[in-house]
Amino acid sequence: MSTLAVVEEILRETAVPMSVREIVEHAAARLPSKSKTPDTVVARDLSMDIKRKGDTSLFVRTSPGRYTLRTLAAGVITSEGAAVLRAAASPSGTSMSALPAARKPAAAAPPPARARDSDVQGGGFAG
Repeated sequence: MSTLAVVEEILRETAVPMSVREIVEHAAARLPSKSKTPDTVVARDLSMDIKRKGDTSLFVRTSPGRYTLRTLAAGVITSEGAAVLRAAASPSGTSMSALPAARKPAAAAPPPARARDSDVQGGGFAG
């Protein structure tokens, strides 16, 4: 069984978007690769499948490092440039809540300007 077939089974069983690490933990010994870094293998295979097949891929990236099955996704909405996935009802009949928009942290304020020697009072020559 291929890596992607195992990933598909796991995502069908859980019916929620999962990180690569969570997928690998659920897969355990079912993964065909005996790699020392199974996370890398799964992430690579998912990314390449999505890149090669585009909209026909079984998988969709919900946020960096998180994936679900395209059939579980009802649609993609963009909010402030970040993709948000609204999930359809799972096979068990319960619906998944919409994922929050992933936001990058705000840029830190620039450090205060350093005082120059000429700005400092109390030193130098009087004259």
